[in-house]
Amino acid sequence: MQLAALATVKNRILLGMPLPFNVRDADRTLLLARGQRLQSQAQLDALLQRGCIVDLAELTQRREDVLKAPRALLGRLWTDSMNGVAQAMRNSTKPGFRDSLNEAAEPVLALIERDPDLAIFQVLRQDANADQQYGARRSLHCAITSQLVAQRLGWAGEDAERAFKVALTMNISMLELQGQLSRQRTPPTPEQRKALQSHPMRSVQMLELAGVTDADWLQAVLQHHEHEDGSGYPSGRSDVADLASLARRADVYTAKLASRSHRDAVAADIAGRQIFMEDPGHPMTAALVKEFGIYPPGCHVRLVSGELAIVVARGSSITTPIVACLSNPRGAPLPAPVRRDTAHKAYAVEAVVGERSVTVRPTLEQLLAMPG
Repeated sequence: MQLAALATVKNRILLGMPLPFNVRDADRTLLLARGQRLQSQAQLDALLQRGCIVDLAELTQRREDVLKAPRALLGRLWTDSMNGVAQAMRNSTKPGFRDSLNEAAEPVLALIERDPDLAIFQVLRQDANADQQYGARRSLHCAITSQLVAQRLGWAGEDAERAFKVALTMNISMLELQGQLSRQRTPPTPEQRKALQSHPMRSVQMLELAGVTDADWLQAVLQHHEHEDGSGYPSGRSDVADLASLARRADVYTAKLASRSHRDAVAADIAGRQIFMEDPGHPMTAALVKEFGIYPPGCHVRLVSGELAIVVARGSSITTPIVACLSNPRGAPLPAPVRRDTAHKAYAVEAVVGERSVTVRPTLEQLLAMPG
């Protein structure tokens, strides 16, 4: 074992989230197994005062654990991992933020690698408590999208991961404001507009204070609202870094898929068409539309058979996804989701169905349990 004091890695612990390592007493007696949760700062302080230790080798195992986990556990892993990132982002002004964010992002990146369809599913799904953490969720959805599109564009692994972190942190200075605006039915106030205009600079400042020194990461955060035609902000420049250009396009697309108090989410097929028409010919936009397709995982569709279904995976073409049927042609809920391949004419997709009209909502665990 390569042992270290718990105090040296305390930034890796997120209260309420699974421990990323075993916690041992000074004599190496196991006190808390990896995966258990600390619920209060008092519990953590008690362990620190006790002089607890950890095995540093266990810190490198999270990616492998995700890649090897049984498929039935992926739903829980996604929930825990996304909650972990959201919690780390809420602690953006606290010491150790950079390291805790990197630690929290690691299993999400592994989950994207494990199953890109499930990653897209996370972007499309509308959580019941989304209003309470709108800003963090939007950042996560944008980051997942950026990572997937960067991979489709053939970017190197390091650059794709940097694209993920740019999108995740570019709005770090206005997460609370994003939540306010998502619930607000009136236009932004002058004070809110001022905060919106200045958030790229403020986000860079926060990242620098947290110890981020990656010049490309910081530059992209600063430029993520700039446009190649010079119409963006804060400087109106036209020489925009590729990382920033990708983050902006991912942001525009995922914003269409997010519902707010004053409007429903844009249907997935319409969102794809809109972004393509707004930005025709750009390779990043083309890659985004190809990656998500017309019927991305997570969107609800009506089949020609009359059945209501949710897309669970991309199929042999952009118009023939794999779906899970939720109700029969008469609208009666099925006892359990039933897998269908819409490449078969009898189960072809007829239309995308709006989120508000869907009453049957299976858990991700139920969808993962469907026979293949």
